[in-house]
Amino acid sequence: MENAFLAAFRLIVEMDPVLVGIVTLSLQVSLTAVLLASAIALPLGAAIALWRFPGRGAVIVFLNALMGLPPVVAGLMVYLLLSRAGPLGEFGLLFTPTAMVIAQMVLILPIVAALSRQVIEELWEEYREQLQSLGVTRLRAIPTLLWDARFSLVTVVLAGFGRASAEVGAVLIVGGNISGVTRVMTTAIALETSMGNLALALGLGIILLLLVATVNGLAYVIGETARRRLG
Repeated sequence: MENAFLAAFRLIVEMDPVLVGIVTLSLQVSLTAVLLASAIALPLGAAIALWRFPGRGAVIVFLNALMGLPPVVAGLMVYLLLSRAGPLGEFGLLFTPTAMVIAQMVLILPIVAALSRQVIEELWEEYREQLQSLGVTRLRAIPTLLWDARFSLVTVVLAGFGRASAEVGAVLIVGGNISGVTRVMTTAIALETSMGNLALALGLGIILLLLVATVNGLAYVIGETARRRLG
């Protein structure tokens, strides 16, 4: 086991091409999914926070429930959507990085939308009278509130990135874990461990742990910055 750890650190220090390729693809997929999901989820969450409409409570409950959506279920849904018999099968996206981005978006979007809805709703209650007295409509208030809550919302987006980067089931189903094409850190760790290649698995595991620690550290720093700003 000690030799495996030494070999893992050697792979990291020497920038092993296989390890670097897997890590690079993982970051590309997760970052793309987070950016695209956030572009939809942030204004969606803000809109749900500001408007009152029939069934709003059910929408909020549904979003909150989707925060715990099992990754394998999300992967199955995207698989059926992109398979040859599915409505998007003609585009040939299955077992590509694009399919993995879509699967991660399905997981991230409800998290960012639900959490941003809570943040914006609290802010709207605080500033509603002031904004309405200035003649600001609810639609025009959305970008204002999103900007004012930017520190809290960055933490929300980081939470979505943490979910994406540590996910296995969905990307395995729609990506196929193809070497050099769709193999990311989580799926590679599972495969290499089962094959007995502990050095590469440990190397990827160490990088994944560092990535998760970095994300949590950023979330903490940003949260503290926001609290000091409000204080």
